[in-house]
Amino acid sequence: MSCVIIVITPVPPVAESKTKIMNSGKVLLGLLAGVAVGATLGILFAPDKGSSTRKKISKKGDDYADELGEKFNDFINGITGQFEKMKEKATHMRETAKSATDEIMDEATTSSNGKNR
Repeated sequence: MSCVIIVITPVPPVAESKTKIMNSGKVLLGLLAGVAVGATLGILFAPDKGSSTRKKISKKGDDYADELGEKFNDFINGITGQFEKMKEKATHMRETAKSATDEIMDEATTSSNGKNR
């Protein structure tokens, strides 16, 4: 006599987390683009000498590059954190499934040994 048991486990919402990551990337890109355009227009319309304006543009460019680097690192850290969480969930699901399979096999072996006697 054979016994088949189906174990159903919930599937994590992968598509939902991908959408959140994509949306945050778009928001970050839009924010940085808006800041860059605003700063450029502000500097161009300021009544300063050319050399002073060039220095300001250079300094602002360096500041934005630093800020972009920080935002990028935050973004990568967020993705890494999500990946680690998903990895932990997958490992837990695998261990749970293995444990359930081992238990079923043990019960089947015990049941089979009891009938053979």
